[in-house]
Amino acid sequence: MGGGSNNSHNIDNGKYVRYTPEQVEALERLYNDCPKPSSMRRQQLIRECPILSNIEPKQIKVWFQNRRCREKQRKEASRLQAVNRKLTAMNKLLMEENDRLQKQVSHLVYENSYFRQHPQNGNLATTDTSCESVVTSGQHHLTPQHQPRDASPAGLLSIADETLTEFISKATGTAVEWVQMPGMKPGPDSIGIVAISHGCTGIAARACGLVGLDPTRVAEILKDRPCWLRDCRSLDIVNVLSTANGGTLELIYMQMYAPTTLAPARDFWMLRYTSVMEDGSLVICERSLNNTQNGPSMPPSPHFVRAEILPSGYLIRPCEGGGSILHIVDHFDLEPWSVPEVLRSLYESSTLLAQRTTMAALRYLRQISQEISQPNVSGWGRRPAALRALSQRLSKGFNEAVNGFSDEGWSMLESDGIDDVTLLVNSSPTKMMMTSSLPFSNGFTSMPSAVLCAKASMLLQNVPPSILLRFLREHRQEWADNSIDAYSAAAIKAGPCSLPIHRPGSFGGQVILPLAHTIENEEFMEVIKLESLGHYQEDMMMPADVFLLQMCSGVDENAVESCAELIFAPIDASFSDDAPIIPSGFRIIPLDTKSEGVSPNRTLDLASALDVGSRTAGDSCGSRGNTKSVMTIAFQLAFEMHMQENVASMARQYVRSVIASVQRVALALSPSSHQLSGGLRPPPASPEAHTLARWISHSYRCYLGVELLKPDGTDLLKSLWHHPDALMCCSLKALPPVFTFANQAGLDMLETTLVALQDITLDKIFDNNNKKTLCSDFPQIMQQGFMCIDGGICMSSMGRAVTYEKAVAWKVLNDNEDPHCICFMFLNWSFI
Repeated sequence: MGGGSNNSHNIDNGKYVRYTPEQVEALERLYNDCPKPSSMRRQQLIRECPILSNIEPKQIKVWFQNRRCREKQRKEASRLQAVNRKLTAMNKLLMEENDRLQKQVSHLVYENSYFRQHPQNGNLATTDTSCESVVTSGQHHLTPQHQPRDASPAGLLSIADETLTEFISKATGTAVEWVQMPGMKPGPDSIGIVAISHGCTGIAARACGLVGLDPTRVAEILKDRPCWLRDCRSLDIVNVLSTANGGTLELIYMQMYAPTTLAPARDFWMLRYTSVMEDGSLVICERSLNNTQNGPSMPPSPHFVRAEILPSGYLIRPCEGGGSILHIVDHFDLEPWSVPEVLRSLYESSTLLAQRTTMAALRYLRQISQEISQPNVSGWGRRPAALRALSQRLSKGFNEAVNGFSDEGWSMLESDGIDDVTLLVNSSPTKMMMTSSLPFSNGFTSMPSAVLCAKASMLLQNVPPSILLRFLREHRQEWADNSIDAYSAAAIKAGPCSLPIHRPGSFGGQVILPLAHTIENEEFMEVIKLESLGHYQEDMMMPADVFLLQMCSGVDENAVESCAELIFAPIDASFSDDAPIIPSGFRIIPLDTKSEGVSPNRTLDLASALDVGSRTAGDSCGSRGNTKSVMTIAFQLAFEMHMQENVASMARQYVRSVIASVQRVALALSPSSHQLSGGLRPPPASPEAHTLARWISHSYRCYLGVELLKPDGTDLLKSLWHHPDALMCCSLKALPPVFTFANQAGLDMLETTLVALQDITLDKIFDNNNKKTLCSDFPQIMQQGFMCIDGGICMSSMGRAVTYEKAVAWKVLNDNEDPHCICFMFLNWSFI
């Protein structure tokens, strides 16, 4: 009732009222402007529209009620239709996935039957020549290309066809053994079906999902990788060729940021093939061209490690009722040999690839779809697209600071002798556009002529990244120096400012003003207002209040543990979309420790036993409490060149204080700190472990005349493992001596694990002077049996400076009184 045609009518006390088309048009105009007009507004409408003069105000009220009811019903019907379309498409995806799994089961059943009938043959090998892959024992390995491939136009087309075939077999077939990613459950509200590889060359991830965009638009977005992949620094199309079937071949050079300061960045030289399949689906597939001839090539770039993209891509199919069904396969070989062993799991983790790349594509597409369907204005009058652009600027600026590429104008400053914090300076014109000068209210103009970056990385243990990052976000006062924030804000606010003077309590409360949440709350932005207790710091020309634009992700501790980031930048209260942004912040990436369980060719089985046991014993603490992660910190400050030396000194001290605060917070948040005494789990009761503990304790008592461990009846190995001082043993069979064992305090001091410990030599932790002293004193240790070492400074495996009050070294004898190793004990050590 109360409709939109000349047959529309109303009913009031048994009386039907028919509306003319002109009356309906007038009512619709008012409804569009005000769906729920007041009584006064309805009476005004009757006065302004003579064609409504024969209708009573109460009848018009009923018309609006009916109109709102119909609008609500229409929206609900539209929503249910959309849900139905989504469920239908999801059902189709699940049926396809079920078919693929049935094929995989059939293949495994056939292999199992073959092995039962032919146990002597060892391995079952079948060759798929179309994909150039070899399947052995259920695992699929790409056959290495020993001969260079032809990179002429005809050769590239041949490579493209092979890439397409192998990509399709990965996306919809059984070329790779896929397992469901932990914590990901498919459903109408999920991001999609996400799986990771098991037992294949390199690392791989696959995802299937629904996107509310047409296939052409999806393809356009996915091909512009820097717009949605935060880790992508650049993507340059070197050459474009057309194919006879209407497809496109592109030769591409791509650079990726390194996620931490401890590893080099990656680059790729690859072929991308775009075509339309017979069923109308769009396909974008790509692979590296690392071994080609007779065609274009890309020489190695300094500061980059050339990695490889194995056949990967996107299959985009139109979905009934609109939108697209998207299949994604990412398959990489990131050359993990080029990074320290403790970080190699970052480059060997299919889960991390799925989180940072595969799922990032789906989230970005869904976010674009949501912005189109709901173009609402969010916080600070920004539309979602503007906030998305701001988050990309924050992320890109932080990545640039972490990597510090010389072609962007960064140059390294000389160290102060302790290499825990790296300082870089950038005075290039491009960088300085970010800090353009603006007139200040007092008539001065700020001319910051450079940006300084202080960065460092550290290893964290037994604290989940999400919990630590959430604490850093919510308790900024525990680690931040507000005078530094004020200095940064003054620099971009444009006004003369001197170096900050630390004034505890100069800034009071922290007010968080939310701006927006992205898809599934994976990332959100907010404005932090640090309220001043005073009005204005006249001597420093500092603002009374400091505003920070902040982006946060990975703080949901109920989700699968992933990379967590807290990136912020000082802004002006009248912040505009093109305002200068100089980001700083934290990035915490979990390290997968499963690979540490296998340690072939080790010199001491004790190390492996301890490391495995530390993960399996005491499971009451929960698996989340036994985590390792690497945190990267980068802070940027704009300054004038004549202040460089003072700003550099201030930045070093500040980052070191932040590191110390983070370590204190991480220790307090560690789940294990509330469990066993000493906050540590007991080592396993292996025979080798008990034997070495007995040798160390007995030799210390023989040479120094006192007990190393208190004779309180506690197990020797447990007492040694929980000893407050750092204990570590060096092998006598290698030169330079190699560490073979350390207790928990020793591992913390060196910032390493028991497996990675065996790749560290004694000379790596001392400077040149201490190396010479130690080499000259080694004969004394072997002859006298022990030696006392004065306090000094050594380095952790992460390059951080460690001070110790004194150290003791003694010869450890076995049961036959033969030298087994040298044991060092560092007393009262701490990070600088």
